[in-house]
Amino acid sequence: MKVAVDGMGGDNSPRIVVEGSIQALKEFEDLQIIITGKQEEINKELSKYEYDKSKIIVVDATEVIDTNEHPVMAIRRKKDSSLVKALNLVKNNEADAIISAGSTGAFMAGSLFIVGRINGIDRPALAPIMPGKNGKFMVVDCGANVDCKPNNLVQFAHMGKIYFENVLGINNPSIGLVNIGEEEEKGNELTKATYKLLKNESINFIGNIEPRDVPLGNTDIVVCDGFVGNTILKMYEGVSSSIFDVLKSEIMSSTRTKIGGLLLKPVFKRFKTKFDYKEYGGAAFIGVKGICIKAHGSSDGKAFKNAIKQAIIFYDNKIIEKISDEIESLQ
Repeated sequence: MKVAVDGMGGDNSPRIVVEGSIQALKEFEDLQIIITGKQEEINKELSKYEYDKSKIIVVDATEVIDTNEHPVMAIRRKKDSSLVKALNLVKNNEADAIISAGSTGAFMAGSLFIVGRINGIDRPALAPIMPGKNGKFMVVDCGANVDCKPNNLVQFAHMGKIYFENVLGINNPSIGLVNIGEEEEKGNELTKATYKLLKNESINFIGNIEPRDVPLGNTDIVVCDGFVGNTILKMYEGVSSSIFDVLKSEIMSSTRTKIGGLLLKPVFKRFKTKFDYKEYGGAAFIGVKGICIKAHGSSDGKAFKNAIKQAIIFYDNKIIEKISDEIESLQ
């Protein structure tokens, strides 16, 4: 399998990108990585490691797309950027997948306009795997589509089902629709119309799910428009970060609490691991004709390696073909 990596995307590129790529090569056989970006900088980072030189190819790219640039305009204007070059490798079948920790907006725009949609998909969606109290869950969509129609959300549910079954190995995953109440008649026009469609689909639709129940992880796939999904994601990250900060501050507030914290250190470590984004690698952009994985902007080497791992699982399980077949059967 060949994976194209945006070498200049993310907060700590290309250092972390190279570190994660090297880790992936050590863990996975039959893997070749193509890193796009400023060749001199990337080669400088690669020189720090011992690895099979035939497994990594560096493709020079003179431009970098920043997170504060207009996504569509950046994709159109910066043809020699590391992101555009990596996307074109997938488009031209020179790579089987792309990983980027750079601008989410530019990556989504590029995936849509350069790689293209699967036939029958109206709106591709960003679908991260997130940690919950009782298990992992997926949010679809998490920011790709601010305004949606009911049919879009139905497609999100079916794409999420295929991904969840094949990547996480959970058969017939439960699917819930984010709403302000559990009753069918609750919500705005979008959620009420979507509910009527979803309850007649051949999926495990369990009805509406209130935002307070999302973190429990009792619902495998949480369906919503991108505005709601992105709000959930950012609130989730903010609350998690705040809890860790407050907890740390309270533990360090006195000698007695410091001793208690030391005794509970193994518990805190397990808790942090369970809710650590590094364990999940990245979010898949599902509904496009190529494997596109968005890694977290602040990823470390382990997180980037796990994003590559997610792409490999995506590839091995033929997710794109299965989504295509699912959508074709619906039509």
